[in-house]
Amino acid sequence: MTPRPSLGLRARLLFAFALLCVVTAAAVSGAMYVQARNDILQRAQDGAVQAMKNRVQTTLFPLRSAAPGPDELGEIARAVVDQYSLVVAVYHGEYSVAGALGPPPGGRRPDENAPAPPIAPAPTVAAIPPDLRQMVAGGVVAWQRVVWRGAPYLVIGTPLLIAEQNRTTRASGIEVYVARSLLPEQRSIDELAARAWLTSGAALAFAVVLALLATRGVLRPVRELGRAARLLGEGELRTRIAVRGSDELADVARTFNNAAAELERHVKQLREMEADARRFVADVSHELRTPLAALAAVADVLDEEAAQLPEPAGRAARLVSQETLNLTGLVNDLIEISRFDSGVAALVLNEVDVAELVRSTLRARGWSEPVHTELPSAVTARLDPRRVDVILANLVGNALRHGEPPVSVRLSADPHWITLEVRDHGPGLDEAVLPHVFDRFYKATAARARSEGSGLGLAIARENARLHQGDLTVTNAPDGGALFTLRLPRRAPDPDGGPE
Repeated sequence: MTPRPSLGLRARLLFAFALLCVVTAAAVSGAMYVQARNDILQRAQDGAVQAMKNRVQTTLFPLRSAAPGPDELGEIARAVVDQYSLVVAVYHGEYSVAGALGPPPGGRRPDENAPAPPIAPAPTVAAIPPDLRQMVAGGVVAWQRVVWRGAPYLVIGTPLLIAEQNRTTRASGIEVYVARSLLPEQRSIDELAARAWLTSGAALAFAVVLALLATRGVLRPVRELGRAARLLGEGELRTRIAVRGSDELADVARTFNNAAAELERHVKQLREMEADARRFVADVSHELRTPLAALAAVADVLDEEAAQLPEPAGRAARLVSQETLNLTGLVNDLIEISRFDSGVAALVLNEVDVAELVRSTLRARGWSEPVHTELPSAVTARLDPRRVDVILANLVGNALRHGEPPVSVRLSADPHWITLEVRDHGPGLDEAVLPHVFDRFYKATAARARSEGSGLGLAIARENARLHQGDLTVTNAPDGGALFTLRLPRRAPDPDGGPE
């Protein structure tokens, strides 16, 4: 399953810093904005309400009739109005309007001597909220912020007290409403909002700069750790990281250095042990060749005389001869393996006819009859005939011993490669065995007799194939049997390693 794509550590840190800054700036700026907005509106509201109360309380209005008309309501409105507000006096459906609706949209105060602009009375009365009128009609001074004609206003309503002839006051049933513009306060609030946005933007930019500095300080040791781990994985066991400071990253660097040192020590020990083991095998194999040569000569004599010996002695002579041959083969295989391990194995290249080379291998071992071949003519290649002979002998010998007939060898070629396929028609190899077929000393089953092979044949065959810059693989054929495939370049590299 492919891993989901994710952001890098730098991007995640930048995003976290930016998000934290934006949330913090938004919370602080929002709280300050709301608090400042409420304070501005509250001060404007309290000031307007107090001013109206003072004006109404300090002015006693004589009432000439029991049911005042528009003229008397207009006098009351004009007595209360100032140059920055509009006043509506209402009595049982009758009303009168006086004043201007605050400063113009441009923010300039109107001239005190200029006449008030004409006001349409109906919309003015309609702008007074019904619930506000209901509260004022109940004898309560009340106020409410409204939006009229697209501009914010504070509407303050109060019941009017009138003066009697004896200088006493009483409720007259007249309601006085003052509409005062909140446009200057709204502009101040808008300026606060703009400054809050600017502050958030500046804070975001500052957070990005801080995040870049922080990620640089954090990611530098992380990159160094990644580079060191990559070099360590490539075999540079002396790789170490410079430890700076005493924080968690320094602890990680020290841990990495300790682990690298231990790994280097263990690998060095393993290499020394491996070298000792290879040297031991090579030395023992070479030391065994001389006594084995003598044993082989004696075994040949015993083998010739076995037929004239009594049966127990003859059988023993034949057994000694066979075991001597097996031991000689094992020693020769160990010597060959030691040459591969020490890197001294070399190719002796010749231009050969591959089909004829296969026939010679089969003919020399008496396998021409039981092995079926498909060998096209005129397929030549520059190879080491002795090593290819060893490969084919191992593959065909295994097929004849452990597989079932018919055993076949098939040759194919293209301009750059030759392919030899050796297969049998037996049950094939178990799936658990396939990955280990070319392992040294590996046998598919422990029940196989010791004399059936050393377990080095296929390992030597593959080493010879790789020495040619080719390869040897094995699979189970679809219709049964094991299929070994040998691929070799038609022009193997020269022994000095350079191209031909």
